[in-house]
Formats: sequence, C-alpha cells, structure tokens
Amino acid sequence: MDTSVNICGVEMKNPVTVASGTFGSGLEFSEFVDISKLGAVTTKGVANQPWQGNPTPRIAETYGGMMNAVGLQNPGIEEFIKTDLKFLKDKDTKVIVNVCGHSVKDYVEVVERLSDEDVDLLEINVSCPNVKEGGIAFGVDPQALNNITKEIKAKAKQPVIMKLSPNVTDITEMARAAVDGGADALSLINTLTGMKIDINRRCFAVANKTGGVSGPAIKPIAVRMVYQVAHAVDVPIIGMGGIQSAEDAIEFIMAGATAVSIGTANFHDPYVTEKVIKGIEDFMEKNNIETLDEIRKCL
Repeated sequence: MDTSVNICGVEMKNPVTVASGTFGSGLEFSEFVDISKLGAVTTKGVANQPWQGNPTPRIAETYGGMMNAVGLQNPGIEEFIKTDLKFLKDKDTKVIVNVCGHSVKDYVEVVERLSDEDVDLLEINVSCPNVKEGGIAFGVDPQALNNITKEIKAKAKQPVIMKLSPNVTDITEMARAAVDGGADALSLINTLTGMKIDINRRCFAVANKTGGVSGPAIKPIAVRMVYQVAHAVDVPIIGMGGIQSAEDAIEFIMAGATAVSIGTANFHDPYVTEKVIKGIEDFMEKNNIETLDEIRKCL
C-alpha cells in the first residue's frame, strides 16, 4: 500500500497538508502533531512587508463552521524566513509557502525572495484585494488571474499553485485562466464570503462586517467545485473545504484531487491531521487499494 502522491514533481509521503492560516507554520501545533507525518505543511500567508491585519473581533462561530476576517496578518517575508522556514528546515515533510499581496509587484517580490530558500511549492492566494484595480480580488477576474499567474511564473523557481476563490460564477473559467497563465497546480476552495449579525448587540459579529466562511458547511460546495475543475483542466489539484475526517478527504480525492488540505478542523481538534492520514491508510487496506490513483477521479 502506497499513500504517496506527486504534485509537479514534488513527492509527498501522503496526500494530507494543512490549509494556510489554520496551522501557523507548524510551530504552534508541534506539541500535538508529529510534523514529519504530514505530506506537507502549507504555511500561513506571507507578504513582502509586515501586515497588521484587520481590527478585532476577527472570528465568529457559524452553523457548521466559522467565519474569519483576520486579514492575513503576518510578519513579512524576512521575519518569515528567519523563524518559520528555519523551524521547518529540519522537518521531514514538504513545504508549501502561501504568498499574498496587494499588487502584482508585491507577489513577485516574495516569490523572488523565496527562489533560493528550501521551499518545495508556492501557493498563491489570489483572494487578496488588488489595490491597483479598486480593491477587487485578483481571483474573481479571469484576466487579472491570468495576468498575475504569468507574472509569477516568469519569476518563480518553484512550481506554482494558484489558490482559487469560490466567490465566482464559474469556477472552471477561473481554473482555465490560471492554467492558461502557466499555473502548475491549483488549490481550491478558499473561503466563501459571509456575514453574521449579533442581534442582541445590534452589530456585526466581526469588525470587518464580512468574513471568510469555512468548515463542514461549505464541504459540498468545495467537492462540487473540485470535481468541475478536475474535469476542466489537467493539472494537480489540492482540494479543501470542510474536511474533518478520512471519509471527507477521500471524497475530494474521488472528485479529482491529488492532495487535500485540512483547515478549520485544526482549531477544534489539533490531532485531526494524523487521524485523517491513519483513516486513509485504513480505508486503503480495507478495500485492497494499492495506490490513490486507483480511486482518484473515479466518477
């Protein structure tokens, strides 16, 4: 039985990684999780300069999940390399760095700075607001997505994963725009935009008014989008959105994902990643599955 998967020439020992922003860069979870057992660690988002993030409150519980408006708070690329990458350097796992920015130049600066670092894959968060275009997110405009993908690919030394936003009319249009721009792989879905109102205090539950909804409530939407994209483009996909168990992860793989990312579940069960890995192994053994290729995109 072989649980390994290959994304753009990078071999992961199993298909499980973590969603950016839900695991730090591993340090916070290292007393609960053996980092070396993960197929990869996907780091928190990193920008060319420190970001303060949004005002508080930033997080609210919702039915079947949570809503966050953290605003990608991060210490900037230089501190990230000194602390986060230094921590991950000796861990026996692959490293996927999530990159964010407010302009193409911001993204490219981070990508270039990481070119000589011990990083396996780059995941580009295109749900950030494009300040040059009035604040619209890069990931909801196919031409903007295509352009930023081309610019990043021209400078990147590592394979590029474009992380797609679900806040669009046609996810396959966005997938094609990214792949036409040179994306080596895709990850989806990012959070869905939502709102919650505290009726007793007569105010918004998060200071930003809106936030990204994640957790089990969005899983059926995520599985559907992964399935659609897997049948629209021919690149590896990292599927995510509400995964809490091995069964959830296997659903994504059957829909067409090469690997899966676990996000919100880390907050209420810090051991969840290892449980999912073990559950996938048990499923494969029980069903005499030798490799995950046997069940990937089987529908």
